[in-house]
Amino acid sequence: MAGVTVDNRPPAGFDGTQKAVLISRVGGAWVDDLHVDQPLLDLEVYGPDKTTAHTVALAARACVLELTGTRYGTAAVTDVAEADGPRWLPDYNRPAGNRYLATVRLSIRPA
Repeated sequence: MAGVTVDNRPPAGFDGTQKAVLISRVGGAWVDDLHVDQPLLDLEVYGPDKTTAHTVALAARACVLELTGTRYGTAAVTDVAEADGPRWLPDYNRPAGNRYLATVRLSIRPA
């Protein structure tokens, strides 16, 4: 993922042609009885051309799928499930860009 911007918002001057992964929580739920958060995350992946965007999308997907067992502060990722694999989805607000979109669900518990 070297040379790829990973953030929850686009960098200044972003036109969709830069290599970037924009991550947004788009749903999910806290399951109180199980003490688990199950966020649904979208990964919007951009690149200067369709092939590069696809390559970055597959790399981002692989990184997220490896999160099971990872701890961050007081939280632990206990499961990762791909809800929708990388798919081509043009961004009509950034016509020069090339975008793939993937959706994953994490299960996060207090560590």
